[in-house]
Amino acid sequence: MSLRRRVAFVAAASVGVAILIAALVCYLVVRDQLRGQVDDSLNAQAAAVQNGELRALAQSVPGIPPSAGGPAQYVQVVLADGAVALRQGGIALPVQDYTMSVAGGGSRSYLTDVHVGGSHLRELTFPISVVSDGGQDQTAAVQLARPLNGIDRILSNLRLILALLCAGGIALAAALGRLAARRVLAPLGEVAQAAQHIGETEDLTGRIQVHADDEVGQLATRFNSMLDRLESSRAALDESVRAQRQLVADASHELRTPVTSLRTNIEVLLAGAELEHEDRQRLLADVVEQSEELSALVGDLIELARGDQPVGPAEDVRLDRVASESLARARRNSPGIEFVGKLEPVIVDGAPERLGRAVNNLLDNAARHSPPGATVEITVNLDGVQVRDHGSGVARDDLPYVFDRFFRGTNSRGRQGTGLGLAIVRQVTEQHGGHAFAANAPDGGAIFTLQLPTVPVEHLGAYEPALGESGDPEPVEIP
Repeated sequence: MSLRRRVAFVAAASVGVAILIAALVCYLVVRDQLRGQVDDSLNAQAAAVQNGELRALAQSVPGIPPSAGGPAQYVQVVLADGAVALRQGGIALPVQDYTMSVAGGGSRSYLTDVHVGGSHLRELTFPISVVSDGGQDQTAAVQLARPLNGIDRILSNLRLILALLCAGGIALAAALGRLAARRVLAPLGEVAQAAQHIGETEDLTGRIQVHADDEVGQLATRFNSMLDRLESSRAALDESVRAQRQLVADASHELRTPVTSLRTNIEVLLAGAELEHEDRQRLLADVVEQSEELSALVGDLIELARGDQPVGPAEDVRLDRVASESLARARRNSPGIEFVGKLEPVIVDGAPERLGRAVNNLLDNAARHSPPGATVEITVNLDGVQVRDHGSGVARDDLPYVFDRFFRGTNSRGRQGTGLGLAIVRQVTEQHGGHAFAANAPDGGAIFTLQLPTVPVEHLGAYEPALGESGDPEPVEIP
């Protein structure tokens, strides 16, 4: 059975039970009221009879005025020996055991229903003291009876009317319950249709219309929110797959050149048994250089692939100390460049090795684009990290693309590099909740900025520089 039918059935059953209870109560109240009027009339006439004397053979039973219901239609007086001393109304009322008990001196009255000749009567039997023909008092039983046929017809008609009302009410409740269930459960039907549509077509763009702010409406709202999240997740997954495919395609293209050149040189070395010593040394130097270039490219590709993974458990990282270690490395690798740092003690939440890789790449990029003896400046403060060189800067048309993978700008062509260093910088920065920017300085050179969510180091005195390889503090020069 469908949910709509179950809801309609429950609604109809609930209304039907309520109507049946109401009809039963109504019937019982009407029946008690009608029969109560008959009982009151019989009791009133019994009181009138008991208040006076009755000569069984010579007198008739006293009646009551019409305002009190009028006298009973059927009266019968039964003596202790079972003889009927008086009968009014032309119907012989049955003499039962309780009638003889009352006539024999019992003080209890009996109010019962009797059936005589197809007539339904309400009978009251009560004791009374009568005067016999000999002037002696004796106890007798008086039977007063009123017909209930009229009341029975009224109750029969009432039962029929109430039965029709119950049947009609239940049918109407079923129809209205089905209509209400259809309207109430319509959003659930839309949810089911949307789920079926998604399962068949994998289309996440459809949404369910929210009709009301009730439980069903809240369900539709949450289903729409779930679709929004699924659509966003699917878009992110599609973008990730596209980026991975693009990375594989770009990597294949970039790897082809050094691998082809390396293979050619090795084949020449293997085939050239009569090569001059200088030519052989030159080819071997090319092989070493191409191997280093290939190793650097593979390392950057591994770093990019590793960067696609979550950062993992983060920790509080002293960004100034990371920059200080990167400064020491840059001085060792580029002794012809002067590196100057202005490092404020700040903390960033993240992975220190990845942040160090990003700062190293910025310093290496600045050193490659700086003439011998030039100065490279690095600043660490609450805004993040900023590296400035005094080289030729970045071509204006290249600025939007300097952080793209394998992009080699106009000023970078002819220089050693894989085109992945700045892409790693942007990836690391975004993983730590920041943004990477590139701009040209007004007086020449390029400025690269890593905007990171940093916080100051509280209760810290003078700056404590990081320790170098020798165990001595690394110098931090402030221009």
